[in-house]
Amino acid sequence: MAMIDRIPDTKQEWFKDAKYGLFIHWGLYSILAGEYKGKQTKHISEWIMNSLDIPVEEYEKLTDEFNPDQFDADALVKMAKEEWGMKYIVFTAKHHEGFAMYHSENSKYNTVDATACHRDIVKELADACKKYDMKFGLYYSQSQDWHDPNGFVSKANGGKETDNQSKDFQSYVDHKVIPQLRELLTNYGEICLIWFDTPMDMTKEQSQQCVDVVKELQPNCLISGRIGNQLGDYMTIGDNYMPRLPLEGDWEVPATLNDTWGYSKFDQSWKTPEEIIKILVKIASRGGNYLLNIGPRADGSVPQESLDILGEVGNYMRENGESIYGTRKAPSYPYEIDWAEFTCRDHKLYVHVFEPRKKLEILNCSNEVKDAYLLSNGQKLKYVCDESCEGDAVVIVDIPEELHDAKTYCVCLELKEEAPIFDPIRG
Repeated sequence: MAMIDRIPDTKQEWFKDAKYGLFIHWGLYSILAGEYKGKQTKHISEWIMNSLDIPVEEYEKLTDEFNPDQFDADALVKMAKEEWGMKYIVFTAKHHEGFAMYHSENSKYNTVDATACHRDIVKELADACKKYDMKFGLYYSQSQDWHDPNGFVSKANGGKETDNQSKDFQSYVDHKVIPQLRELLTNYGEICLIWFDTPMDMTKEQSQQCVDVVKELQPNCLISGRIGNQLGDYMTIGDNYMPRLPLEGDWEVPATLNDTWGYSKFDQSWKTPEEIIKILVKIASRGGNYLLNIGPRADGSVPQESLDILGEVGNYMRENGESIYGTRKAPSYPYEIDWAEFTCRDHKLYVHVFEPRKKLEILNCSNEVKDAYLLSNGQKLKYVCDESCEGDAVVIVDIPEELHDAKTYCVCLELKEEAPIFDPIRG
C-alpha cells in the first residue's frame, strides 16, 4: 500500500456499511492448478504464466480445456448472500494473463470466442447479482497483461526481468484497456466498483484515463486504490495485511482463505473459521472492509474447504451481524489482549470473545453500562461497572457456566454514552 497524503472517502454508505465481501479469482490459470508440464510453481497460482515463463502460444491452448460445467452463478451468489453473509462480490473480469472472462468485442481472447463453452461468465454473475440484490464489482488488470505485447510484466512472484520501457504501453491503454473498460461498464448493468491492480509504472495521466472512463459511464462506480497515483476512491491495503491501528477514511483488505488466489491443487494451508472471524472483526473494528477470496477449480466448482469455512463464518454472521455490518471504527483500546476484539455503533459496544472465559474484565472502560447480553440470543448477563485496586475503571461481565468453555461469541454492552470510552493507561 503506497503512502497517501489524503483521507479517501467514498461518500457511499453501502461501502462503509458492507464490511464483508467476496473476491473470486478464476481464469485459465485455474486449469493448471499450480502445475505446468510436471513443474509446480513456487508462487501464487494465478501468476503461473509469468513465474514459469509459459510462452503466449502455449498458454493460449488452455482455452481448449475451458469447460466450466460445474459453475452455477445463481447458486454461488445466493450462497454468498444468504449463507455466507457477504454484501458485495468482486470478480476477475481480466487478470494479468490477459484472458477476458466475458464476451469482449475488443479481444477474441475471451470465454465466448476462444472456448468451446461460449459462456459469458461476467454476464452470468451480473444477472445473478441483480436477481439477489447483491452489489457486483469487477477486477480488471489495467497495467499487467502478459498476453498483449505492450502490456507490462512484473518480475514479482518469480517472473523474469522484462524491459517494460521498450513497450508502447500507451497503445495498450488506448486500444485494449479503455475499450474493455467501456464494454464492462456498458454491457453488464450497474457495477459497484472496478478493482484495479498493480499500477506499476503507469503515469498519473494514464491512471486518470481509466478513472475518467469509469466516471463517465458510471459516476457512482468506485475505483480501488490500486489504480495508482493516489486516484482511488478508497485505500486498498496490502494482500492479507491489516493496519495495526484504526484508520480514517474508507479502506479494504483483500485476503485469501489459504495462501493463493487462483485455485491450486497443492495449497492446503486453510485458515480456520475462527481465524477468519477474528480477522473480520479486527478489520471491522479498525474501520475497514474484508474482501475474502475463493478460487474455483477449472470446472467452476468451489473447493469443499472454502465452502466449509465460509459456512461457519456465515453462521457467526447470522447470529452476530449487528456487531459487524454498519459499524464504525472503535477507539483504540490501550491494552493488547488476545481473548477479545471490540466493534461499536452508537450506544453499543460489542465484545467479540475468542477464548474460553468465566468473566470478561474490560479494564480502563469508563462507560456507564445500561445492559449486557449475548448478541446471538439476547440472554441477559450479570455485569458491574467498578474500579480496580489501582483506581482504574473496569467493566466486569459474568459469563454463564454453560459458556465457560465456549469461544467465538459476542457480548453486547448497551452504553449510556454514545461511544466507548477507553481511558489511557496511567502510571
